[in-house]
Amino acid sequence: MLPALILQASANPMLGFLPIVAMFGIMYFLVLLPAQRQRKQTKEMLAGLKNGDEVVTNGGLVGHVVSMNDQDQTLVLRIKPDNVKLRFARQAVASLVLPDGADSQK
Repeated sequence: MLPALILQASANPMLGFLPIVAMFGIMYFLVLLPAQRQRKQTKEMLAGLKNGDEVVTNGGLVGHVVSMNDQDQTLVLRIKPDNVKLRFARQAVASLVLPDGADSQK
């Protein structure tokens, strides 16, 4: 009877850590993995910007890319209706506006 108690007591610590490991696994798949995908998509979108693209900044301004400077990672946007040109950091671009009729899914 004594050996059965020893085996049962030694198995309990491992079973106690199983819910914690499962919580970290669930957190990874629900939080961290989608965040990594979003960062990767944003990085690809910023790298693929070209003159003439219509973009939205983090501040909500919508404009067309006029020029880009790769040395200091800035770009110049033309904002309508007055065609005002503003200089932004490339990381300030939140999204690329797709033209009408374009497929939003890749």
